[in-house]
Amino acid sequence: MYDWSNSVYQLTIGSTIFPIYYNAVTRQGDNFTVNFFGYEAVNTVLYSWSIAVSYLVIALFSPFFSSIADYTGRRKTFMKVFTWIGAISCGALFFFNKNTVELGLLAFTLATIGYGGSLVFYNSFLPVIAERADQDRISARGYSMGYLGGVILLVFNLIFVLFPGAFGITDDTFAPRLAFFTVFLWWIGFSQITFRRLPKYTFGKRVKGENPILKGYLELRSVFNQVRNMRQLKIYLAGFFFMTMGLLTVMFMAATYGTKELGLNDNVLIPTILLIQLIGMFGAWLFARISGRIGNIKALILSIVIWILVIVAVYFVHTPAEFIIIACFVGVVMGGTQALARSTYSKMLPETRDHTSFFSFYDVMEKIATVGGTFSFGIIEALTGSMRFSVLAITAFFIIGLAFMMLLLRKQHQTS
Repeated sequence: MYDWSNSVYQLTIGSTIFPIYYNAVTRQGDNFTVNFFGYEAVNTVLYSWSIAVSYLVIALFSPFFSSIADYTGRRKTFMKVFTWIGAISCGALFFFNKNTVELGLLAFTLATIGYGGSLVFYNSFLPVIAERADQDRISARGYSMGYLGGVILLVFNLIFVLFPGAFGITDDTFAPRLAFFTVFLWWIGFSQITFRRLPKYTFGKRVKGENPILKGYLELRSVFNQVRNMRQLKIYLAGFFFMTMGLLTVMFMAATYGTKELGLNDNVLIPTILLIQLIGMFGAWLFARISGRIGNIKALILSIVIWILVIVAVYFVHTPAEFIIIACFVGVVMGGTQALARSTYSKMLPETRDHTSFFSFYDVMEKIATVGGTFSFGIIEALTGSMRFSVLAITAFFIIGLAFMMLLLRKQHQTS
């Protein structure tokens, strides 16, 4: 149910209505330059860098918060705090217009921090509440529920965004801003179901003389040292890192690419991204079944191969019909890849009760990968003036990730 509640951020704010609205608000004809506290920058470059900053903050500070969560056993409390930060920031986007660009970007950055920060603690609950044999199924169910919840709210908002006149809305900016506020209400409201059911305390470890402030970073180093000695997990995390660089950059930048590079209007772009979410529910279920038959690593390799083919095709896309066809393939692999990556890591962990530290390490890697991917996307566009060349960088990320996964598969065959 937390996937159900917080995925509305990813769909409405991260992928669909916000990036389209942001492009419209920060564009004047063919001028894409925006003023941010006196600094002139291309709007989409600034957008991609704001995502990079958000995930850099999460990567730097999540070990500290994970340490306190481990020390006190109150990981749910920290999950709540980040949920409130993210949801309230989404609500603040209601006040974002062409005269408040700084407010819009700052609120978007804080919303992203709240979303990503809450997932650090949410993901660490998986091995606490689920047996190893059930983790693939439950992880996939979470992603499926997230896609479904996000789609339901997006459909509701689309009625107002695409047909404002039917409701007497004359202000072009009101409907999208209302959508941002509904994300706040949905996220806060449905997350209470999760917070009522999850345990309040989990494996609290108050050790006399231990510094809880530094402990998270020391544990992160400890996990890193353990990973260095776990050859298969080390290879998996390297592949996961590059795979995530590509995947999350696609998720965050797809709408801006469709708007700016292909000139797609809202009537094409928003339903297409909605289609991706619907297919994503099927994709999460499909790859859970595939992994049950051929194993997690082979299933991940299959998904990465599909990703590479899809991203190469995106470089040559010029028409709305081509974009929609590619979007269908993205939907199939997006949900499946994310769900499998999380459950595969969970199953590769050593037998330990210290799940938060290992998942903190996982999430730090995911956030740094997002920083690298989105920053690279922005810097390549800034240097070349075209987002198409940024797509080539995403292809490279997936190819490197594939190489590591193939190496891991070979190592597994050798040990078996």
